[in-house]
Amino acid sequence: MSMPTVAIVGRPNVGKSTIFNRIAGDRISIVEDTPGVTRDRIYAHGEWLGNTFSMIDTGGIDMGDEPFLKQITQQAEVAIDEADVIVFVVSVKEGITDADDRVAKILYRADKPVVLAVNKADNPELRQDIYDFYSLGFGDPYPISGAHGLGLGDLLDAVIKAFPDKSGQVDDDSIRFSLIGRPNVGKSSLVNALLGENRVIVSEVAGTTRDAIDTKFVADSTEFTMVDTAGIRKRGKVYENTERYSVMRAMKAIDNSDVVLFVLNAEEGIREQDKRVAGYAHEAGRGIIIVVNKWDTLKKNNQTLHDFEVHVREEFQYLAYAPIVFVSAKTHQRLSELPAMIKTVAGNHAKRIQSSTLNEVIMDAIAMNPTPNDNGRRLRVYYATQVAIQPPTFVLFVNDPDLMHFSYERYLENQIREHFDFTGTPIHLIERHRK
Repeated sequence: MSMPTVAIVGRPNVGKSTIFNRIAGDRISIVEDTPGVTRDRIYAHGEWLGNTFSMIDTGGIDMGDEPFLKQITQQAEVAIDEADVIVFVVSVKEGITDADDRVAKILYRADKPVVLAVNKADNPELRQDIYDFYSLGFGDPYPISGAHGLGLGDLLDAVIKAFPDKSGQVDDDSIRFSLIGRPNVGKSSLVNALLGENRVIVSEVAGTTRDAIDTKFVADSTEFTMVDTAGIRKRGKVYENTERYSVMRAMKAIDNSDVVLFVLNAEEGIREQDKRVAGYAHEAGRGIIIVVNKWDTLKKNNQTLHDFEVHVREEFQYLAYAPIVFVSAKTHQRLSELPAMIKTVAGNHAKRIQSSTLNEVIMDAIAMNPTPNDNGRRLRVYYATQVAIQPPTFVLFVNDPDLMHFSYERYLENQIREHFDFTGTPIHLIERHRK
């Protein structure tokens, strides 16, 4: 289920972020109004002609006080590491600059397809001034206007054409999961402990990024693939000091997983970066298990576990569906429970409900708590059906979607959860007008 990754690269002020936002549209943040979810605009999803892909805006990677050209170099290197296809953005108004040449020389060394986008071509006259850009050596330049959306279709056609060929790949029926969390929560120790308890390793396969390894193993007669989240493999200031880069690596792991183990450090408690990463896992619609690691290090009484769980629920209200397990990578406390939990959550994430059964639940819920009335107009729900899995997604056909209050939608979601086990997975409700 891995998605290709597109990195948008170029010197400052050529419009990289404008292009990024134009392609991503409202996909950048699905739950931006939900408390505790921090948006991170460096990474988002795009879609073109049925092809979904991940996007990196390297302009959003803050390199601190590094010199100008060094920042450009480092951002381009990040893109080379992470991307399947690179969109190299230049500006038709300024022509080819020394900084453009610097980026081009870096990209020559990359074993990645590069698509050249000549931005700010806002009118036909400017669109004719693209021929000098052939000298950069990346084939046909594509004149575009990120501000107005002109030419983006042709650009995306070229990007899609450059995606890796996956026709020869064998279908993988294993359950894919990853461990995510900020540094020092014990992800690597948990990986080692899990593999130590489940030593029947099937294979190690190349992941979606350079020198990333996905590990297959068998536990309880079920095959799992642990998606690589070792994260920062390189050395150097750009990789060690750029928090947003480490978050980006976690986001890629999330996109390639069925289930995410969101790891917290019991010793250090909850930090802001925890919320950022967990928020993206929720937005991405993945199954989630909250794993509180280093539980052995705390002095405990009869209330310790209860109080910690209450604190987690307060800080991550949008993850109310996610089970919490308290473990220790050091002592292996409760680690044996994780494979079964992952299997259960993966099953719930892919669960389908018959329309007849679903409609019985919805109509009973409406009978118990009638639909809201707005200025004399009452919401009417005619029919409900499930339209997707991973995550389970339900469409409610109604007389007017604007009449669906957030609180009533949450009530219907809770009713669905009461009747069907969706532990560990978000579910999406969508209202559609019945014509």
